[in-house]
Amino acid sequence: MTSNQLPNVVFIIADQMKWSALRMYSDIGIETPALERLAGEGVRFENGITPHPLCVPARVSMMTSRFAHSTGARRNETLMPPGELHAFRIWKDLGYTTGLIGKNHCFIQRSDLETLDVRLEISHGGLSKGDYLGEDASVQGMEWVTPVEVINESHSSRSNMRGGSGAGNYIVSDHDLDGYSSSAIPTQVESFLERAANGDIFDGNGETGGQEKPFAIQVSFPDPHAPNEVPRKYSEMIPPESISLPPLRKGEFEDPKAPERNKVVYEMLNLEGKSEDEVRKIVATYLAMTRFVDDGIGRILDKLDELGLRENTIVVFTADHGDFAGEHNMFGKGGVYYDSLVRVPYIVSWPGGGVPQGAVNDSPVSTIDLLPTILHLSGVAEFNSHPLDEPGQELPSPGPRVLVDTNSELITSESLRRLQGKMLPTVTNSSERIAAFSEYGTGGPDFTLEMLHELPESHGSPAVMGSLWAREAEGRRKMVRTRDWKYVTDLSSTSGRNANGSTAHSQDELYDLNKDPWEQTNLAHNPDNVAVISNMRALLLDWMLETEEYNPVPLPTVIGRGPKPNIDTSN
Repeated sequence: MTSNQLPNVVFIIADQMKWSALRMYSDIGIETPALERLAGEGVRFENGITPHPLCVPARVSMMTSRFAHSTGARRNETLMPPGELHAFRIWKDLGYTTGLIGKNHCFIQRSDLETLDVRLEISHGGLSKGDYLGEDASVQGMEWVTPVEVINESHSSRSNMRGGSGAGNYIVSDHDLDGYSSSAIPTQVESFLERAANGDIFDGNGETGGQEKPFAIQVSFPDPHAPNEVPRKYSEMIPPESISLPPLRKGEFEDPKAPERNKVVYEMLNLEGKSEDEVRKIVATYLAMTRFVDDGIGRILDKLDELGLRENTIVVFTADHGDFAGEHNMFGKGGVYYDSLVRVPYIVSWPGGGVPQGAVNDSPVSTIDLLPTILHLSGVAEFNSHPLDEPGQELPSPGPRVLVDTNSELITSESLRRLQGKMLPTVTNSSERIAAFSEYGTGGPDFTLEMLHELPESHGSPAVMGSLWAREAEGRRKMVRTRDWKYVTDLSSTSGRNANGSTAHSQDELYDLNKDPWEQTNLAHNPDNVAVISNMRALLLDWMLETEEYNPVPLPTVIGRGPKPNIDTSN
């Protein structure tokens, strides 16, 4: 296989976009024409699950197809570990022109950054003022098409919002529309695609040539992540009175069956004391940001069509994790496992590659399945994946194999065996799934309400940031989700359990997703559900046996602000 036979890849990630923000997933969502168009051209997954409800761990897992317990990226401060096999290493090795346009929040080592021919970073506060190496090197291979001063001005209000005291702070602004990240990013992608279509390739130093090469770019929107700012145009498109608020259960977190960790998050992020009118404005701002991202995606799809690139381009869309955005009367995120945080929009499309169009799959699938799926679609490798059909079954060897002689040192059966994701069903001939998994925590002590109350302020952003390290470290919590049930536990905790582990821990959660789709009542302590919990625990144990390695990443000995990550600064 020669390089020009490989499909192009456009991998689009939204930051903190929950599944129910989109009308095609939920009655409380808004219309997103571009994403609906993309879904019509591909496969939409109803139950896409993030492997970790936190930005960096989720992104590292997506790019490596490995869970956080294998990479060690369990916190927002633990970016891509040195030497990990990730998508950009593979694409670069296969001869792709590579690029990352938008939010990075994943790659830190020089050796990883050098796998990118184009790197243009922009995040919630605007342009990066320097990269993780302490250099002003966040622009490489291309210059910003949108004037930098326009981008800086359009992000001035948002930069000043960081650290606000309340949950759900927002602003409607009137800066130059072109300068916002959700507009500047698609403008840059359009320029990248035009140059790629003309054979004007990049080598990381701004040098170009006329050789036709496939390209693989990550388009990473920082929205709809807080601080919540939306241009007036989009605020007017989503008037507060037009939206549907999620159903709420009064007194949900006064219930003794509500786990304390969830009560901690509620105390920090709740919208208590705000009128319905104000809550509507807060949620509408989030949804308007979502629509802004959607319009940017539409521009990218239009440009692919205009340049004749769409047929041979795999387009993927998902998010790293979600946001409460009004669900459970909260706003933001907090390291718990409600669907508002772990369930994400998930679409895969390739019109010229035989991927079904307009299909919907309701299997519980993970975003770590993307890399094996893309490698399979590209004709590079195949994974003899198997579903966890029955708890307690004997787990066969995954047995990945290289289909094409790529002359690659990276694409080998042994290296592919390290990938823990599986090919997606419907998109490939892989079997349907019955469960997806997520995890959080590094083995530290519980962060309690008492500890929260010791902070100077127990509500809003200061409390969120002041408790972040402790909450990231708390326990080793794991979630298993099927179509019908969700179970959350810490299998390493023995407190409150019988010797056989049959009794639910006080922090355990169980939700009937058919009868209680908004997860308002914890059923883990209902004796009628002992059999369900046993089945869900068996699924978790099988997953752990399948993915946790003989030499797992060691747990930290000190919980808190540890040493800075080891950063490769060599040339």
